[in-house]
Amino acid sequence: MIRSKSDLKEYMYRDKIALHYAEGVKRPGFKDDIWKFEILLRKNEYVTNCLKSNIFLPYKLYIKYRFHKMSLKLGFTIPLNSIDSGLSIAHYGLLTIGNCKIGKNCRIQEGVNIGSTSGDIKAATIGDNVFVGTGAKIIGNIKIADNVVIGAGSVVTKSILEEGVTYAGVPARKISNNDSKKFIDSRLID
Repeated sequence: MIRSKSDLKEYMYRDKIALHYAEGVKRPGFKDDIWKFEILLRKNEYVTNCLKSNIFLPYKLYIKYRFHKMSLKLGFTIPLNSIDSGLSIAHYGLLTIGNCKIGKNCRIQEGVNIGSTSGDIKAATIGDNVFVGTGAKIIGNIKIADNVVIGAGSVVTKSILEEGVTYAGVPARKISNNDSKKFIDSRLID
């Protein structure tokens, strides 16, 4: 969670690396809607968490409005303070994330849905360095361990507690012991 301006800078720095941009290279914001979205996501988290005085209200409303418009344009539904630093959204297109917690260095493809079920308010808790493939569905108040790969089109309804494995299929089951390191920028992995 972003709690200061230095946290905001750190989150944005790690997000930029996660999107595979070389260090020192300025990301072309006028061409890259996903990078614009991630900037607005992080700024919205910052203004919501840190700027409490009413003097900042016009700025807060402006950031919230721009975030809302960009979310609609790209088809993203992502609640604030749900994803740690190092977020990489690979492509624009439908992306729905419910009331969940996602760890550091997560790479999410398009068409992913992470939500709750059976009247439960909470959705999944996802660990660090997780890759979620195109069209995957993660449903329910479950846990996903660190360094896990969830294959394209998979439906995950049960917790994945073993680290460094690949799950795929409907319903998802373990298919290999391959971890997510090839999908995550090596500069981010601690």
